[in-house]
Amino acid sequence: MHWYEKLNQYFPVEEMKSREHMETLLRERSDIYHKDEGPHHVLMYAELEKFVFIDYLFVSKDSRGQGLGHKLMEKMKHKGKPIILEVEPVNYEDSDTEKRLRFYKREGFEHAQSIGYERKSLATNEVNKMEILYWAPQNESEEMIFEAMKKTYELIHTYKDEKFYGESYQPTDEVLTFDNDESEDNEDILKNI
Repeated sequence: MHWYEKLNQYFPVEEMKSREHMETLLRERSDIYHKDEGPHHVLMYAELEKFVFIDYLFVSKDSRGQGLGHKLMEKMKHKGKPIILEVEPVNYEDSDTEKRLRFYKREGFEHAQSIGYERKSLATNEVNKMEILYWAPQNESEEMIFEAMKKTYELIHTYKDEKFYGESYQPTDEVLTFDNDESEDNEDILKNI
């Protein structure tokens, strides 16, 4: 099965980039956008000077629990840069969301509680709330993670969006917010996992 089909079958439609978008990133932004593919996994990521952004990580069901996800994370960690990724909030009716969060917690990721991330899906027209997780080898701040997410949104997520989707995604400042306030809205999603 083609790598894009594996991703498309696993990830919700509102989280997926189009195949054309991803193939264009691989071709035109090969300096920063990469694919690591094997028989049982697909890892799509952007590596910039100061951080790595994991766009998609897929491990086939038959290979889960065998350490493949851990090996892929170790490969990313060896780059020595903060690693950032997006996850959907825990949904107790979908056991995969909780398993994913548990996996990233075991890998040493933290929840960027001060970063808000909501964008309208151009596929469904619905607002999609996501959470940001990060691994910080030098205890990088959430402010640094926030700036990296803005850069990712602008360089990767919205790359030629009008061409691929017929319209543009929202501006960065509408999608990503930073709030130092320790309110209940900023609860650590990894705390009770």
